[in-house]
Amino acid sequence: MFEIGLVAVLLFAGLLGSSVWIGLSLFATGYLMLSIFKPNIPMDIFAGKVIWGSTTSLELVSLPLFILMSEILVSARLGRSLFSGLAPWVRRLPGGLLHVNVAGSTLFAAVSGSSAATTAIVGRVTLPELAARGYDRRLAMGSLAGAGTLGFLIPPSIIMIIYGVVAEQSILELFVAGVLPGICLAMLYAGYIAAHQLLTKSQPTGEAPSWAERLEGLRLISPIAALIIGIMGSLYLGLASPTELAAVGVLGAMLIAGLTGQFSLSGMVAAGRRAARTSAMIGLIIIGAALLNSAFGFLGIPKAIASQIAALELAPFALIAVLLVFYVIIGMFLDGTSIIVMTLPITLPLITAAGYDPIWFGVFVVVAVEISQITPPIGFNLFVIQSQTGETIGAIARAALPFFAILLAFALLLTLVPGLALWLPGTMQ
Repeated sequence: MFEIGLVAVLLFAGLLGSSVWIGLSLFATGYLMLSIFKPNIPMDIFAGKVIWGSTTSLELVSLPLFILMSEILVSARLGRSLFSGLAPWVRRLPGGLLHVNVAGSTLFAAVSGSSAATTAIVGRVTLPELAARGYDRRLAMGSLAGAGTLGFLIPPSIIMIIYGVVAEQSILELFVAGVLPGICLAMLYAGYIAAHQLLTKSQPTGEAPSWAERLEGLRLISPIAALIIGIMGSLYLGLASPTELAAVGVLGAMLIAGLTGQFSLSGMVAAGRRAARTSAMIGLIIIGAALLNSAFGFLGIPKAIASQIAALELAPFALIAVLLVFYVIIGMFLDGTSIIVMTLPITLPLITAAGYDPIWFGVFVVVAVEISQITPPIGFNLFVIQSQTGETIGAIARAALPFFAILLAFALLLTLVPGLALWLPGTMQ
């Protein structure tokens, strides 16, 4: 089994090194692995079924809608309003305007449900602004890559919905469980940025903002706050299902664009075109990942690894540490949805047998999936930032390394202090 996995890794790396698109590299690797090691499978029929199944699931309906919502907000210049609104509140903090990456991602995470969409909408505005003001380019990219992952942890979260369905757990409880960890993780990111500034003195400082500027900042942020309240209210009051939240978000974004005088037919058409291009790019990666995931499933690679972990009979904390390493490794090659669907039937019984709560494990797995967003070769956030900066994936991954370490440490902190994830859901009972 190890030899088969090694062949897959080398084949995939070779295709990427040959400048083949990531989605096509994933698809070709899965296709060739099955053709070589499972030649009895009718690949044309099988690949067609995988493609159809991977692109018609109900959960994926929200992806292009969330992307469209983000693009509408960009067309309405609300992304720039967010930067201008947050800037007076963070300018004098250690790290200065770099905190807009964290604060902005935290806010957009509550209206997007997607890590890649959060990274895209925030980075489209902050990266050029930070570069123009002389901020460290590496820290700007790294903080955006790390903070963008909050789109998976702060509700509403597509990944949490998938976990809830597979694990047969309450999606509402999972959403509530993700709130406090999401806030804590955002604070850890902000703390690292501040510590970096205090140690290096590398960030520029600006004049102290007046209270008039700060109040104006609150006015500029209010449309995003209204959208967050609308989406959260629709969820918790039962006005929309988790899948319908994306449509609610698009409607809310259009209403806000109209109320702020930024709505135009040309702007909406341009937003639709950009959303279609981004959705097509992500869709190709999803299709390729789906076939590769199916190939791995047929070859038994994830199951074999998880079975080896079970055979070790580790203590609870050691089991979590090993599972974290396991998720980090497979997260380098699989998307978050596939990680959950393929491993949960094996890992969840191990966790519950060790005495851990399934709701807590849902938050832990989401953090592990967040790590996969900033690990090469297929970290989605890395590709989003690459499209905005033109930097190499390697350079962006190195910039994100401190935030990768923060995510690892936070996953272990959740293990030591499970109340971070379980306290709020406990208040509902």
